[in-house]
Amino acid sequence: MESALPFLATDQGQDSLIERAYTDAVERIDDTDETRARILDAAYEQFCRMGIQRSTMEDVARRAGVSRITVYRRFTTKDALIEQVVRREFRRYFDRFLVEIEQAETAADRVVLGFVSSLRAIRGNPLIGGMIATEPDVVVPSMISDGGRTLATVRQFVAGQLRYEQRAGNAPDDLDTDLVAEMMVRISASFLAVPSHLVDLDDDEQLAELARRFLVPMLEPPGPSAA
Repeated sequence: MESALPFLATDQGQDSLIERAYTDAVERIDDTDETRARILDAAYEQFCRMGIQRSTMEDVARRAGVSRITVYRRFTTKDALIEQVVRREFRRYFDRFLVEIEQAETAADRVVLGFVSSLRAIRGNPLIGGMIATEPDVVVPSMISDGGRTLATVRQFVAGQLRYEQRAGNAPDDLDTDLVAEMMVRISASFLAVPSHLVDLDDDEQLAELARRFLVPMLEPPGPSAA
């Protein structure tokens, strides 16, 4: 299936946008090109103010205070520029996630905080959250029609955190980290993709209670099946 948004599409064998953002966060890759960063800042502000479809490369160049040619030297197409702006926002999400979960004292607290902060970070992001809110029929299919690669990347990220908990003795050794991470990510993704009439996604306390009730118990492996 063809992606509804070209910048989210990937060719077979290439890393997805979120996979690259994840790698940037884990490997602490930073952009040292000041002009490139300036253009990305301008593009982010432009897209947030006017929307992606209505914005042109000329608009971005004007807002960045550089020539149109300078923008094209860094980003050969508008899709390439959009991809890098969105990738940077996902990178910031991963960075923020890693920082926030360090504030929690227990594995259960980290699950709760991770769930709440991830929903807040994505929904509250002026660009990504705005796209999900205003263009869900375009954005959501683009992110889920990639053969599950986007969800798999976030699952890999969460599973890595769960394995860290195992190594620290905070989670059972026989916990199926990949399966638990898969369930946690799919629950989070469903709230992002489909509005809830039961859960107020703007209420952190309600989200935290939801996580304590349904996500934290996943940290314990299932007991023996009844005969």
